[in-house]
Amino acid sequence: MKKILLFMIAAIVVFASCNDYETYGDQKEKERNAINKFIADSSITVISEDVFNQNGYKTDLSRNEFVRLDKSGVYMQIVRQGCGTKLQNGETANLVCRCEEYDIMNDTTGVVTNLSYTAACPDIMRVTCTSGTFTASFTKSIAYNMYYCYSSAAVPAGWLVPLTYVNVGVPQSDDDEIAKVRLIVPHSQGHTIATQKVAPYYYELTFQREA
Repeated sequence: MKKILLFMIAAIVVFASCNDYETYGDQKEKERNAINKFIADSSITVISEDVFNQNGYKTDLSRNEFVRLDKSGVYMQIVRQGCGTKLQNGETANLVCRCEEYDIMNDTTGVVTNLSYTAACPDIMRVTCTSGTFTASFTKSIAYNMYYCYSSAAVPAGWLVPLTYVNVGVPQSDDDEIAKVRLIVPHSQGHTIATQKVAPYYYELTFQREA
């Protein structure tokens, strides 16, 4: 009788453990739900890549438009196009980047890191454009590498998505503005923590060439 009782207890423990186990598919579904909730709560209008292309690669700020880019799954809003020119094929340049980051899986505002304090000490990344594909690594990153990339200097793929569409010049006059974008980045395009947690992040990023 005692053996039967012990067996039943063990079975219950195993069953409970199985119920607590979360598959990668479960995690991705939670991520999708979190993104959809963030989009709804933020009154974001999602447009397709085809519509974005037809609109001259612009998003309508008055409608809070974000385009969902099919290849990466990143949602992007172009706030400012930027001055100067885009990175050209075969070109390598140092870009100055400033960032604010929000954890979408966290309810309410979900603020985990606000890097606006790095305005005086921005991240610098060395970016190369090869046939429309961007690769990059941080050469100077006081906050970002310290908290997210650990020993890796790799720039998250999601951060590079806007470089196809924005200009990254150095302002030459008061009328020149640096590029600014807002992004919803899924875990597959994010940093180390995002990948480990299967968690999406929201960003406000600015880009310009290093003077």
